[in-house]
Amino acid sequence: MQLSSKKTSYFFFIGIALCFMPGFSPAIALITGLFFSMFGIKTAQFTKYTSSVLQASIVLMGFGMNLSMVIEASKSGFGFTAMSVIATISIGLLLGKLLKVEKATTILIAAGTAICGGSAIAAIAPVINAKNKQVLFAMAVVFVLNSLALMLFPIIGHYFEMSQETFGFWSAIAIHDTSSVVGASAAYGEKALEIATTVKLTRALWIIPVSIVFAIFNKNTESGKIKIPWFIGVFVLAIILAHLLPQWQDVFAQLNLLGKKGMIIALLFIGSNISVSEIKETGSNTFILGIVLWVIIGGTSLYFLQF
Repeated sequence: MQLSSKKTSYFFFIGIALCFMPGFSPAIALITGLFFSMFGIKTAQFTKYTSSVLQASIVLMGFGMNLSMVIEASKSGFGFTAMSVIATISIGLLLGKLLKVEKATTILIAAGTAICGGSAIAAIAPVINAKNKQVLFAMAVVFVLNSLALMLFPIIGHYFEMSQETFGFWSAIAIHDTSSVVGASAAYGEKALEIATTVKLTRALWIIPVSIVFAIFNKNTESGKIKIPWFIGVFVLAIILAHLLPQWQDVFAQLNLLGKKGMIIALLFIGSNISVSEIKETGSNTFILGIVLWVIIGGTSLYFLQF
């Protein structure tokens, strides 16, 4: 069933408005988009801007980064962070090849697991020319595992009698999205929350070098040109401006919020562009990849931090 252009636009405007409502999460946006798709609510008038909305959202979210905090945290944990990010992406690419998961989907899941979940996926997707279905399944894996982490991590932390510091480091390394890191660490303790937030911000900056590396390896095979992720440069500029102009923090906070809402809108668009047949084609290996990679990284980091 395909609705008329007028009715489709009407539903999309409602969907976009809902994205600005409190509690309307990225996961809900993705599900709403899929619901639109099932009932023929599709239009290129909106979805053609998906990539642009993702890039703009990443830039705006840069205004929410605390550069001073990130630099301070980097001094003590740079080596460990670098090692874990590189190892996670490398293991993810290897597992994806073994499980025969599409290359772009594998890259997105590996980067999302290694850096900061949905934000990393949103940043890298346009760099590697990922298709909507590839972004959707990578996001779906991240959302499901984030939900599990919120429940399981505090339980595991108490079982192993982790200190606040250890749990903070572990949750920042092994949980995908910053919001879920904050939720799990806040449930564990104030000190855990402080450390987890700082370490996760440090990891988030790895979006920059990782995007550039994938841009180099994803160059156009016909022209031989590298697709430079210019929006990453603007993302860095946003972080620097937020640091240099502390008197504008209220404005920057609103821009950061707008960026988060923009990513939710982009996920609504992505979901609406996916068909049931595309979901069936993907199979279960995508989730297996995400789960196995998550268990490996979570278990390994727990061992090194705890023992």
